[in-house]
Amino acid sequence: MSARTVLQHADISRALTRIAHEILESNRGPDALVILGIPTRGVVLARRVATLVSEISGVDVPVGSLDVTMYRDDLSRNPTRAPAPTSIPARGLDGATVVLVDDVLYSGRTIRAALDALGDIGRPRAVRLAALVDRGHRELPIRPDFVGKNLPSAPSERIYVRLEDVDGEESVTIEQGGA
Repeated sequence: MSARTVLQHADISRALTRIAHEILESNRGPDALVILGIPTRGVVLARRVATLVSEISGVDVPVGSLDVTMYRDDLSRNPTRAPAPTSIPARGLDGATVVLVDDVLYSGRTIRAALDALGDIGRPRAVRLAALVDRGHRELPIRPDFVGKNLPSAPSERIYVRLEDVDGEESVTIEQGGA
């Protein structure tokens, strides 16, 4: 299996900084903004984006996590990880602009599950999507609002996002084999 590194630590940092600026511009500032990461690496990325948004705007932006495991439509076909806790900021989601953050956007099924989970928690004014990597191959009509890197790939390739906080290293690689 050959691996090709497409993003390194500095590239990931630049992409997240750009995403933070784009979120603020799109939202016209930090007001009523809530950033939620999808476990596992989406939570780490959401915290980083929220920190950047807060540094840029001078306003603390609430950040949390949204586990979608039990909302997935492929539980019977795919092995899943144990559910992670959902953590919603104290301000809640009602009337907020929620930015969902995930590491890789592929079929769109995880985001569909996230939208279902959000509906059970509150009624945001708007929901936006940020992904570090968009690899295409959507099965549902879902499009990210903020993207770190568009990385067209074959279904036979795998995209691996490795983050210091989880994996002890920082990179995005693309590898042959397995879908």
